[in-house]
Amino acid sequence: MNQTVSRLYPPPHEPLPLHGLYLGLHLHELGSPEHPFVYANFLSSLDGRIALEKLNGDSYLPKSLTTPADFRLFLELQAQADCLITHGGYLRSLSAGKLGNILHIGQREETADLLQWRVEHGLNPQPVIVVASASLDFPLPDSIHEHSQTCLIATGENADPAKVGQWRDIGYEVIFAGKDRQVEGGPLVDILAKRGLRSHYLIAGPDMLDTLLRDGKLSRLFQTITHQLMGGQGFRTLSPGPEYGPLGHLKLRSLYYDPSSPYDTGQWFAQFDVNE
Repeated sequence: MNQTVSRLYPPPHEPLPLHGLYLGLHLHELGSPEHPFVYANFLSSLDGRIALEKLNGDSYLPKSLTTPADFRLFLELQAQADCLITHGGYLRSLSAGKLGNILHIGQREETADLLQWRVEHGLNPQPVIVVASASLDFPLPDSIHEHSQTCLIATGENADPAKVGQWRDIGYEVIFAGKDRQVEGGPLVDILAKRGLRSHYLIAGPDMLDTLLRDGKLSRLFQTITHQLMGGQGFRTLSPGPEYGPLGHLKLRSLYYDPSSPYDTGQWFAQFDVNE
């Protein structure tokens, strides 16, 4: 991949190769078991849409919002994680064929370098999978077992005991990270940290981002912003809950410009530190 992007911030302003842009951040070295590094990545339009809704309430990701360059950077972030935090909704969509499998590193020829990078930097070939779910109603793909990945199922203390037992009976560990049924960011990160997991990559939706931010556990936010106004009366955004106030004040760490996509209108790749 010979594509380049322009660094807008911080100076100097210069072209840089897209390939390896985020690998060079070495996020896996920024956390410790005592203070894990928790990061998230989202894709949005200029008017803040991360997905649109159909009349029946189902959400979907418009094709105009996705680009190969953004996906490459998503995978570079994924390659640096000790664990991936996903959710039951994604696994249901994966099983239904609505979404692709993003739970494994370097499974195609064009991404084999990411698997090699992990091994060279002392990481396990595949990250731990953490599934956050209130309902505990989701299927797990066979590929998790095929890649010998550890899979933890996180839920709240008031989850259905019968469903907790069903998962445990087939060999999966269920952890409680929340006082009711929902998973809470603070308890979840603390539990994962005690297991020696230093870098946590959030690939779940905005609800999990919300609880991580409110509990003071989010370290960095990555966001691709495509240069389009998407519109639509039904849509999803990054912030589904009450006002954040100072919690939502982020500090720009880097900004890159890709002029080539989507549809030659361009996009920004932004990186924000969370104020503490």
